[in-house]
Amino acid sequence: MDARARLREAGRIVVKVGTSTLAYGPGRLNLLRIEKLIRELVDLSNQGKEVLLVSSGAIAAGLGKLGLDKKPDSIPGKQAVAAIGQGMLMHVYEKFFAEYGKVMGQLLLTKENAARHHQYIHSRNALLALLEMGAIPVINENDAVAVDEIKIGDNDSLSAMVATLVDADALIILSDIDGLYTGNPQKDPEARLIEEIREITPEVEALAGGAGSTMGTGGMMTKIDAAKVAMNAGVTMVIAPGQKDGVLHQVLDGEPVGTVFPAKPSHLRLRKSWLAFGKRLAGDIVVDEGCVRAMRDQGASILAAGVTECEGEFQQGNTVRVLGPNRQEIARGIVNYDIETLRKILGRQTREFPDLLQGKIHEEVIHRDNMVLMV
Repeated sequence: MDARARLREAGRIVVKVGTSTLAYGPGRLNLLRIEKLIRELVDLSNQGKEVLLVSSGAIAAGLGKLGLDKKPDSIPGKQAVAAIGQGMLMHVYEKFFAEYGKVMGQLLLTKENAARHHQYIHSRNALLALLEMGAIPVINENDAVAVDEIKIGDNDSLSAMVATLVDADALIILSDIDGLYTGNPQKDPEARLIEEIREITPEVEALAGGAGSTMGTGGMMTKIDAAKVAMNAGVTMVIAPGQKDGVLHQVLDGEPVGTVFPAKPSHLRLRKSWLAFGKRLAGDIVVDEGCVRAMRDQGASILAAGVTECEGEFQQGNTVRVLGPNRQEIARGIVNYDIETLRKILGRQTREFPDLLQGKIHEEVIHRDNMVLMV
């Protein structure tokens, strides 16, 4: 069954909507668009589907309340505007949900909720409890207390994390862009929409541009990163035009809308999901082709002999990306050495470690039990 056909059978769906879809500009919410979105979500729920909404827009709403025409430059300023706007945005959501006879429940998350395993589990349990009660969860990052979360693409990443948390069947990211193109459609008249991407390669990543609109915080690259997470967690993801009426039903009816990223067949166990998608990424290590083959074919651990480069500021116990020779992401895992120590043993055999290192010696740079393949 192809990806579009699988979307027709999706029973649990995460929908992410960006600020550019919710607002005309600073402080001016698009109430007609919001009402149409809520009506579609409730209709899907009435069909028996479980629906979760990841919503941006708190800062945009707060700007209007304060009479400001642009975001503050400082982090505390953004946090204050978000605190004001979050209540206003939820009031609008609750009003529209109530008019269509549906209960909503707000949940504010930060990356800290994902980085700590017990918080990851509690967040999952809260979301599943809301679904069991028949409510529609509305989720946003807790921008009023977060620091490094107020940056480009946070809610794209958040939506992929939520889809992973709840074992969703589909993630639909509504955007002011129809999907991923072969070029910039605003500058290249020959750019064409790519209807399906089965694997995130360095070439696909190169097609993604920078940040999107001046109001939103998401760019195409963050959507590609979200697709990588979703696909490997067994979630089919679609980037679709948020301004198009009835777009959610069209996507879930299997129509050729936007760009679809098919789920990979195997679901990850919960602990592996947290390891791959909850933990913060602190750096990269690059491995040679022999190491890549051993990981894929034999499920092998990563040894220093197969590591060629390392980048970042990671410490022992941090999570890092594992890249192949062409810089494609192969895996994620918990590293047994800090970056300075790892640089001393790059390409070395384990028997050489006692002459190069002091303190505890680990045979593996990343043990297979603490690693998740991403290909």
